[in-house]
Amino acid sequence: MTTHLEDLTTEAERDGVQQLVVGAVVEHDGRVLLLRRPGDDFMGGIWELPSGKVEPGENLDQALAREVEEETGLQVTGIGRYIDSFDYRSGSGKHSRQFNFTVQCASPEPVRLTEHDAYTWTPLTEEPPVTDAVKQTLTTYRNAA
Repeated sequence: MTTHLEDLTTEAERDGVQQLVVGAVVEHDGRVLLLRRPGDDFMGGIWELPSGKVEPGENLDQALAREVEEETGLQVTGIGRYIDSFDYRSGSGKHSRQFNFTVQCASPEPVRLTEHDAYTWTPLTEEPPVTDAVKQTLTTYRNAA
């Protein structure tokens, strides 16, 4: 796993990515956890995967566990497979790349939000109310399951 993670970060640096971000697909009973950004935030009102920036000195799996816990209060017990990544411009204009992984949590509840104003468990069979990039991630995830 580590080598693969290092390859991803090396590749991102080579591509001129300025900010690494991790995203988590948390599944429970055929549903995935989505969080809604507050209206006054960058891209306010959109639904997204639990995700966040990789801090300096942190590797992708550490960042993943920390971000899921910070944003949802859920305890990550394992990191599954790498799904995909997508690039975007952050609120501050940085070229960012979000790496998406499956994660296992000790329990799906209670979800305690710290940075978002709502959460939902969306059935994988439905069209989720997310950006095209996240839609693609969930499609890739669903097709590989």
